Amino acid sequence: MSSTAPDLARLICDEIATAVGSIPEAERQRAIETVTAARRIFVFGEGRSGLVLRMAAMRLVHLGLTAHVVGDATSPAIGAGDLLIAASGSGETAVTVLIAEQARRAGASILAVSTNASGSLAALADTRLILRTPAKGGRGSSISIQPGGSLFEQSMLVLFDTLFLMIAGDTAAQQIEERHANLE
Repeated sequence: MSSTAPDLARLICDEIATAVGSIPEAERQRAIETVTAARRIFVFGEGRSGLVLRMAAMRLVHLGLTAHVVGDATSPAIGAGDLLIAASGSGETAVTVLIAEQARRAGASILAVSTNASGSLAALADTRLILRTPAKGGRGSSISIQPGGSLFEQSMLVLFDTLFLMIAGDTAAQQIEERHANLE
């Protein structure tokens, strides 16, 4: 393995591009349609997956959509016409699956992001984005040089930013600037 920072960065970027590129175009388009059709969008994930989804929620707001982070004090009740975007690398994270089950019972649609197409989270979902990355693979796996679920979370961030650019088109920068927080 290369040991210089630029070489490692190139390897990581190549891994991310491969993972994001592995999602079929039809699935990306369905995800875009699901997101843009939702009345409101809620996001949930544990750990680093949750942090990436918090960033995704911010971008959704920048695009003029209504987004909430599950568990925030100002998050309203979810219901019919709403969408829950839930992420779990393994597809089996207990709290994430529980939140998806509660959203389903409330009548919401679910978009699952996972590495596990046959996991509990994917089974609950109407729309799935399956990233071909280790959920929590070790360093030196055949898919990634990185430890933990790093490639999953990095790929998820790039995937969402890619989808948001596809949604916004040529006006992405303008939309973000118009709606970006100004109390900073």
